[in-house]
Amino acid sequence: MPTTRSNAKQRPTLAEIASLVGGEDATLHTAILATGATYAEIEQALMRAAGADEALGEASHPLEGPAAQVYELLTADEVGEND
Repeated sequence: MPTTRSNAKQRPTLAEIASLVGGEDATLHTAILATGATYAEIEQALMRAAGADEALGEASHPLEGPAAQVYELLTADEVGEND
């Protein structure tokens, strides 16, 4: 479900997180749910993880709070792959 003005500040359910993030990693989805992140925060973290925010000129602003936690969860596997 894309973020709209009406749901941007709502917290998604586990099923909605799975839909937003994709994949079948229930552990990741549950960890994201535990951050208490809103739709907007999850989408912000997803954009940062995909590098899309750099194209939009938004990468210079550090993520904070739940968005930063979600970003760390999304990119945790990437750190191990680059070693």
